[in-house]
Amino acid sequence: MRISLDALIVLDTIDRKGSFAAAATELHRVPSAITYAIQKLEQDLDLLIFDRSGHRARLTPAGQELLREGRPLIEAATALEARVKRVATGWEPELRIAVGDLLNFHALLDSVAAFDRSGGETRLRFSHEAYGGVWDALHTGRVDLAIGAPGEMPSGGGFRSQPCGSIDFLLVVAPHHPLASEPQPLTLERVRSFRAVVVSDSSRSLAPRTSGLLTGQPTLTVATQQDKLAAQLAGLGVGYIPRRLAAPHLAAGSLVELQTDEPRDSVQLYLAWPAKARGNALRWFIDHLGNPAVIDRLCNGSPP
Repeated sequence: MRISLDALIVLDTIDRKGSFAAAATELHRVPSAITYAIQKLEQDLDLLIFDRSGHRARLTPAGQELLREGRPLIEAATALEARVKRVATGWEPELRIAVGDLLNFHALLDSVAAFDRSGGETRLRFSHEAYGGVWDALHTGRVDLAIGAPGEMPSGGGFRSQPCGSIDFLLVVAPHHPLASEPQPLTLERVRSFRAVVVSDSSRSLAPRTSGLLTGQPTLTVATQQDKLAAQLAGLGVGYIPRRLAAPHLAAGSLVELQTDEPRDSVQLYLAWPAKARGNALRWFIDHLGNPAVIDRLCNGSPP
């Protein structure tokens, strides 16, 4: 390769400092070494980088283009060097995180900001999963950390976990849904005769899980909790909605809570990760998500 990174650095320094002598001082080299680096680059490329006809050497159009296109290469090399050093000290190049759709993802952005303030520079890659899909993403190696995985972890081991809050659900319908005008409490048998809106489990290899679905109940299947909420607001079915999502619509009168003779229990959520994982970014998130205040915002924080 005829263009070396060192030559680009010399060229960039000359331009920034204004002279060969000043560049030599910044780079801790003798002036002749700076001159030689530029002359060799001109010789290798068979073109003039500096116009030396005047009192002061100036970049030629070719030199200006070389500098303009070369600076991103310098920045990329500098970033690569820093990243390699971070990896050597235990910081992962990237941390892949699956987030269960029962959580308030917007609250998790506060955690990302806190991670940035801590000096963590690991790339973060989030994916959204529904129900058992959170476990599945970890089980299949698609992510390094699962946040908000519902219920018990799948059999087979290889993971560590810790509780990260629980979600309360409310059985709700739109005010114009037939169940809204029936005497309370309802029997589950009565609820089962109406279509339920359910979120599809995003598992790819593990057996799909269901939540709040009664045996034999007709269904309308959607992709996310937000889609489920929209369908129920439209009166298209009945279903359990996380309290934090339902609360503002109950207050506004656009949803009605139903009482049943068998109340539903809260769903326990877990933080989970591979047992052998040791990265600094992973450890930061595990420690951070052990804070009860953080967990409360994730599980109960109001939607934006």
